[in-house]
Amino acid sequence: MKTRHLGSNGPVVSAIGLGCMSMSPVYGQKEDRPEAIATLHRAMELGITLLDTADSYGPDHNEELIGEALVGCRDKVFLSTKFGVVRSTGEIALNGSPRYARAALEASLRRLRTDYIDLYYLHRVDPATPIEESVGAMADMVKQGKIRYVGLSEVSPATLERANRIHPITAVESEYSLWTRDPEQELISACQRIGAAFVPFSPLGRGFLTGEIRSPADFDPGDRRRHYPRFQGANFEANLRLVDKVKEFASQRGVAPSQLALAWVLAKGSHIIPIPGTRRRKYLEENVGALDVVLSPDEMKEIDSTFPPDIVSGERYPANMLKDTNR
Repeated sequence: MKTRHLGSNGPVVSAIGLGCMSMSPVYGQKEDRPEAIATLHRAMELGITLLDTADSYGPDHNEELIGEALVGCRDKVFLSTKFGVVRSTGEIALNGSPRYARAALEASLRRLRTDYIDLYYLHRVDPATPIEESVGAMADMVKQGKIRYVGLSEVSPATLERANRIHPITAVESEYSLWTRDPEQELISACQRIGAAFVPFSPLGRGFLTGEIRSPADFDPGDRRRHYPRFQGANFEANLRLVDKVKEFASQRGVAPSQLALAWVLAKGSHIIPIPGTRRRKYLEENVGALDVVLSPDEMKEIDSTFPPDIVSGERYPANMLKDTNR
């Protein structure tokens, strides 16, 4: 397994991580607990050390699943989870207050069956709580030995700079892929400037860049992607044509579309560690194969010109969710 530093002062982790959200039925699919646990174990066999979850996935379900899978092998992984997105009422709310942070951490520790979290993220910035207060509470957790490193998710560069003055930020998580290139404007360079790793989630465009989604009918009835603008109507059809270009590039290289898309992300910087999500061993092994795909400067230039930042049709989230990003 190839490795990368999680931030300039952070630990060495696998160059590609595993996003665990889809192991819970968040996309409307039925739960397959045995396969999910087998996938987690296979990831460790392949040398993947970075596992990513959150208390809002399920909610709670995802952390409980990972806690079960890691019994007897907790020391083999670098475990990250998040707090701040509250789903308990059915509606999504944000809470980054120190009091809530402490309660959320204790609950995550119980579900994950561990006495420490390697990397603890603020999942979304709470507009009612200054970032200094949220990160200050997380800094106290570091002093207590309950978390090792502090991370942020979906923040603006300005917020990142403010947070880093309170406590070193080791990693920043945000959506980034061939069809979500917003972080290139400032965030990726801001991470590099302060010495934080950039951790892209959905580097395969929520599965779209694999080329296996050809129609909105491919989604289960409860799949939340049905409500995302990029997967609807004319946007879907326009974006499908982009995916066909990914498939064409991949075919020329003799690799899977997912491997080409991941290789592109990996080539964007040595401080970038993508966390593609899957609940199937087959796709996990395919994703790891992307580490062997090395794109030349000319190939990167050609891909970049084919997929400029503004070519994708539709926003990545509905308006009510988009307002909580880049805050």
